[in-house]
Amino acid sequence: MTAASLAPLTTVGVGGPARRCLEATSEAGIIDAVRAADEAGEQLLIIGGGSNLVISDEGWPGTVLRLASTGYSIEHSADDGGSGTVLLRAEAGQPWDELVELSVRHGWSGLEALSGIPGLTGATPVQNVGAYGADVSHTIVSVRTWDRHEGTVKTFGNADLGFGYRDSVLKRSTVNGSPRYVVLSVQFRLERDRLSAPVRYAELARSLGVEAGQRAGAADVRREVLRLRASKGMVLDAADRDTFSTGSFFTNPIVDPAKADALPADAPRWPAGAQVKLSAAWLIDRAGFGKGFGLAGTANGAVDGFAVAGGRASLSTKHTLAITNRGNAAAADILAIARTVRDGVEAAFGIRLHPEPLLIGCAL
Repeated sequence: MTAASLAPLTTVGVGGPARRCLEATSEAGIIDAVRAADEAGEQLLIIGGGSNLVISDEGWPGTVLRLASTGYSIEHSADDGGSGTVLLRAEAGQPWDELVELSVRHGWSGLEALSGIPGLTGATPVQNVGAYGADVSHTIVSVRTWDRHEGTVKTFGNADLGFGYRDSVLKRSTVNGSPRYVVLSVQFRLERDRLSAPVRYAELARSLGVEAGQRAGAADVRREVLRLRASKGMVLDAADRDTFSTGSFFTNPIVDPAKADALPADAPRWPAGAQVKLSAAWLIDRAGFGKGFGLAGTANGAVDGFAVAGGRASLSTKHTLAITNRGNAAAADILAIARTVRDGVEAAFGIRLHPEPLLIGCAL
């Protein structure tokens, strides 16, 4: 079928038309659609929940394949009096937060801190999705993929995926939204326990009334994560324009210690091997870009926020890391806000921010 616009398929709500849009509801359907597009020499864009995409206003000149293969299975469950582990396999098109919710409901620990993240399960290993001190790399056992170069199914173990901060081999082999490896399903190892994994994030630990590194009820962790995310506009809500975004638009920069030392003493920082991870939100705010920058009446020095994108796009009024569609934004408007913020942070601190979402047919 022909898509009038790709915008409704993304959480930020921008993107022009595709030449053709298909949907696959099974692993075999995904493989058949990908193989047919490749044999026809068509450009192929894979879309799941569309939560990590900014698609150009020109759209996509080839085929868009939507993943709609849902479901999960238990492949191994150690039954030793309630302890042990569960091997949980989920199809690529399984909505992520539904999977997290059912894991908590069944007493399987490990995914609870990743509650409320939009999108589908198949996207999580690509980006090494994470939040509140947890990454999916902590629980992923393997990822089953279709290798478009070799024309065969290939399974990656955790160690083969080259996980990094919001990064993986799957992401590094993706060009302009077109992956070499199309995720078919993901296998997780979860603990049979109604207590959470250790709570690593200070804000979450405080809200739960525990010390960082301690455990809490997994259901309590899920509840608090959903509350914290909602307070920052990071849980999708059709009535709240602050949630029409890709989530965090910029990754937290990882820099040399000398560059981190040059920042004010109150700049948040965390060890990252031999380097230091900084807070992109802190840098944005301290560079003069407050919540809502881009709306009428906002400014950064001589820069009129409203003039950047005509009020059609802005930083979230709840969180400076999200760039939001205020109702009728184009991709160019989202990118204009992002470019202004990126350049302003670099001018203020000498640190260049990099986008977290995939930019399809466009660039900062």
